[in-house]
Amino acid sequence: MGILAAIDGLSIFYGLLPGVLVGTTIAYFVLKAVANARNKSLQDDLEIRLETAKKQAETIVKEARLDATEEVMKKREAFSSEVNTKENKLRQQEMDLSKKQNNLDRQRDKVQQQERQLGNKQNELDRQTKTFDNRNKELANVMVQQKNQLLKITSLNAEQAKDLLLTRLEDECEREMNQVIERKVSQTEEMAEEKAKEILSLSIQRYAAEQSCEVSVSMVDIPSDDMKGRVIGREGRNIRAFEKATGVDVIVDDTPGIIVVSGFNPIRREVARLSMERLIQDGRIHPSRIEEIVNQAKKDVHSRVMQLGKEAADEVDVRGLNNKIIGMLGALHYRSSYGQNVLRHSVEVAFLAQVMADELGLDGSIARRAGLLHDIGKAMDRETEGGHPAIGANFLRRFKESDIVLNAAEAHHGDVVANNHYTPLVAAADAVSASRPGARRETLERYIKRLEKLEGIATAFEGVENSYAIQAGREVRVVVDADKIDDAVALKTARDIAKKIEDEMTYPGEIKVTLLREVRCVEYAR
Repeated sequence: MGILAAIDGLSIFYGLLPGVLVGTTIAYFVLKAVANARNKSLQDDLEIRLETAKKQAETIVKEARLDATEEVMKKREAFSSEVNTKENKLRQQEMDLSKKQNNLDRQRDKVQQQERQLGNKQNELDRQTKTFDNRNKELANVMVQQKNQLLKITSLNAEQAKDLLLTRLEDECEREMNQVIERKVSQTEEMAEEKAKEILSLSIQRYAAEQSCEVSVSMVDIPSDDMKGRVIGREGRNIRAFEKATGVDVIVDDTPGIIVVSGFNPIRREVARLSMERLIQDGRIHPSRIEEIVNQAKKDVHSRVMQLGKEAADEVDVRGLNNKIIGMLGALHYRSSYGQNVLRHSVEVAFLAQVMADELGLDGSIARRAGLLHDIGKAMDRETEGGHPAIGANFLRRFKESDIVLNAAEAHHGDVVANNHYTPLVAAADAVSASRPGARRETLERYIKRLEKLEGIATAFEGVENSYAIQAGREVRVVVDADKIDDAVALKTARDIAKKIEDEMTYPGEIKVTLLREVRCVEYAR
């Protein structure tokens, strides 16, 4: 059965095979015909596109040729225009060069003409130079002859004659210089004296202050002399404890009714005085009580110092001061200078400086502030090295005070140069306050030494015969030899004496130097 089925299958396959082959052949030719038709259509379309592309290319070429031709025409026109412009410039430059050449030719002619004139002048100068040389030689010979004749007449050699001539010339120059100085000083004094006197007199009249005060000791009253023993204590323990706590010396002597507290520090002396009064009132005097009372007194004095500083600032109407500055101001109440209370002196200087500033059209408030603080360094100069102007300026600089106030504190004694208009006013007010009658006092011994030194400085100058200190040392009168010092040299001598006094002496205010030159002519009728 299987074989029959296979045979039947093969019979069917072979029956269908011719039909399949025919169909395949027909399909092949049909596909080939379709492909040929499509190829022809594509070829026709390609030929049409090529033809169109050729036409477009020809059109582009034609347009490009037209554009190139137009561009070439434009370039030619631009080139022609540029060429024409450059030709015009060249022609203009040629004309300018021609004009310059003409000018140079004319200048060359002028230069040649000037050279000819200079040549003529040079010849004339050479001729005159030869003439002058000849004359100079003649003059030199004449001068040598005259010099020899003068040397024979005077019996001096050349060096001696030269020294004599220089000496006479120096004397004449010094004489003329003294005359010029005298004239200028007189003119300046005439211009400034009247206004200065007016301002100073007005300032002094508008302010009055207290007189001088005690300096270095304080006295404490005691009810009886028995209290002295209690103050001293057993084997002196109380007085030693008191001196150690206060830093002052306590003098208990035979003077009835008082105990003397001595010390150069005014604050410590005030603390000691107040403590001693309280101890005597309390009656309980022993080391522990002394220490307690002294501590309380220090607090009270500190409060008093602050109060005094605020009162001074309010009196002068100076605002915005730091508390440390106010404390130093109050401490000035316990300081004195030649017997003058420094706080009152500072207040006085503040008012005087303000009056002078108002008269000169300056700011009176700035002058008051500078005057009040100018001596602030005296409150701490016992604990710090240096002079009180520099100490005060450094202290105020820490609290951002203005440059005017700093310069007034540092320069009111001339230690540094004043750099504003207020510092000279403060210095003048300081001198007025210190030199007014009753402002300051000094011991008899110091007073006599100052007068002797003043007279000695004046007498040391050549030509001075005598000198006399008058008006409590505020003026020195100098008598000179009229044969040795003439009128022209007298002014210079007085100025030199004043300068030496400034350099060598310390004094309040100013010292007037009056030089007297007297000529006495004596004849006898016989």
